[in-house]
Amino acid sequence: MPLRNLIKCLLVLANLLTQNCAWAEMRVNVVGLFNGKAVLVINGSKPITLSVGQSSAEGVRLLSADSNKATLEIEGKRKELGMGSAFTAAASPTSAAGSVVLYANAAGHYFSEGQINGATLKFLVDTGATAIAMNSGDAKYAGIDYKKGKKIQMQTASGIVDAYYVVINTLKLGGIILHQVDAVVLEGGSPQIVLLGMTALNRMEMKREGLVLTLTKRY
Repeated sequence: MPLRNLIKCLLVLANLLTQNCAWAEMRVNVVGLFNGKAVLVINGSKPITLSVGQSSAEGVRLLSADSNKATLEIEGKRKELGMGSAFTAAASPTSAAGSVVLYANAAGHYFSEGQINGATLKFLVDTGATAIAMNSGDAKYAGIDYKKGKKIQMQTASGIVDAYYVVINTLKLGGIILHQVDAVVLEGGSPQIVLLGMTALNRMEMKREGLVLTLTKRY
């Protein structure tokens, strides 16, 4: 085979491999810098603002930031990026799998750890909840200014409590990542875990086989 044709074949093969393995890459762009904060675009999604110590749903953690540069932890590595800079890193396969497998406990409930706006929280799958529900403490932990949401009142086992409609910027559960998810925040300490209600579950396919529940992202 002539050298020119061989090179063309290799280029085509490399392009196909790049397309098939695109899921294995994570691209981080710095689009805004402030003292203690950075605005990032991750994998072409909507810009998110991280304060020092916070992590994105994809696991990108902001270690420090000023008007000149941001120091990030990406896939366990420290990277310094200036304004307009970008970095591409290999991501774990589960981050792009678009699904998560859960196992029922002795009571038949499905629990899982997940992230809201980069903050790790414990979730309970609840098909009877019309929306994701969390307490005000967890909302603050996730950086949600819930009192800017629409105020309502809800009946709970402890009586009537104040609640607020909010929008979660990023929700991550296993390999599933959802953006702009409606939720409700209850003032006080109930529920003690985040209820994964239908505003999230409606965007997933649920397949149950015995004690195993597989959630797969639909959109």
